[in-house]
Amino acid sequence: MKVVQAYRFALDVTPAQERTLLAHAGAARVAHNWALARVKAIMNQRAAERTYDVPYEALTPAVGWSLPALRKAWNAAKQDVAPWWRECSKEAFNTGLHALARALKNWSDSRSGRRAGRPVGFPRFKSRRHTTASVRFTTGAIRVEPDRMHVVLPRLGRLKLHESARKLARRLDNGTARIMSATARRDGGRWHVSFTVEVDRAEPSPARPDSVVGVDVGIKHLAVLSTGELVDNPRHLDAAQTRLRALGRAMSRKQGPDRRTGQRPSNRWQQAAKRLGRAHTRVANLRRDSLHKLTTRLTRKHGTIVVEDLNVAGMLRNQRLARHIADASFAELRRQLAYKTEWNTGQLIVADRWYPSSKTCSGCGAVKTKLALSEREYKCEACGLSIDRDLNAARNLAALAAEASTAGSGPVAGREADRQTRIRGQVAVKRQPGAALAGQTGTVPPQGRATNRVLTRSH
Repeated sequence: MKVVQAYRFALDVTPAQERTLLAHAGAARVAHNWALARVKAIMNQRAAERTYDVPYEALTPAVGWSLPALRKAWNAAKQDVAPWWRECSKEAFNTGLHALARALKNWSDSRSGRRAGRPVGFPRFKSRRHTTASVRFTTGAIRVEPDRMHVVLPRLGRLKLHESARKLARRLDNGTARIMSATARRDGGRWHVSFTVEVDRAEPSPARPDSVVGVDVGIKHLAVLSTGELVDNPRHLDAAQTRLRALGRAMSRKQGPDRRTGQRPSNRWQQAAKRLGRAHTRVANLRRDSLHKLTTRLTRKHGTIVVEDLNVAGMLRNQRLARHIADASFAELRRQLAYKTEWNTGQLIVADRWYPSSKTCSGCGAVKTKLALSEREYKCEACGLSIDRDLNAARNLAALAAEASTAGSGPVAGREADRQTRIRGQVAVKRQPGAALAGQTGTVPPQGRATNRVLTRSH
């Protein structure tokens, strides 16, 4: 199995090397802003000409938005725009042009309906102070040194790593990996290098290929498994709130920037901002580490994992829970499960967003009309089952594995689930028996196809 994955390492750069990295990141920003200004000028000119009923053939010629077209225009004008262009690698300018080409394509596809999701706005100019410094290299000398503590990048030379690159070096030495590109990026006050690598991975099978586990994510417990295991929420952001508040108050007492008057921030304000940024970076790193450990353990152990398709954007509108939901990173948890199940030849099943996993009894399949968020214990009025609310939801998710296709993953709705939009939201009024009866009535549909029948009621 060939997959594309990234290896990220922290760098220990010297002051001279940091100035060179910043120069390359600035070159990428200059190329991006110049090309964007050129595209906007021509678009505005053509729009103005249309208001004067100028024929289409007589309009100002349009410019291409693809990377080859932008690169050709930049090469023709770089001597006048950036006379110092020889001091930086050509990959620096290509980084800015490539970012603009992707942004313009996403904007165009979003307007025409070819891109799903939220509307994408028109690209903006990049600021020196508010843009993350980054430069990407796709050609030239890109390698890991034999000592595994240094890397070589074009025009930047030999850079020292903060940690050993032995995991990547072993694959390169064995011929099971090929470096496609390298990106140097300043994140949290520190430079990192990320290698995009094509890796020839073995196809390991999970420890229990026939095991099915339902994962119900939440705030009190990050994940509740249908096996009964409770994974505590580390709450890294809450644990760091005391320090973050102290650093924020210390920064507020310094002289910061003011756009209205053009006031520049003081040196002490910048130092305080760096300390606050490093504290936030530490929280993000701890959160990322805990999520990777959890998802790796689940995908290596279970053959089939069932999760919910949560409306995280809508959940974040709850002002009381928004910070806790963002700290839990539900979307990142699902994203990691998605690609790690492929690496381990497993299967990820995503339950339908309107599937009533919490309102359904995992014993008899009865569905409650209403279930308040404060009710942490599910009590079934039909069969008398009393069970933890999250564990009940996890077992219902695991029961959906019998309904899903064995060929891939995708949204799966319970049988007889009503997905009609009503005044007070979506409510499932009937569903197949739950986990307790899944072995008796739940069967895998023929030819690996999922059975998604929808009940529509006549009015």
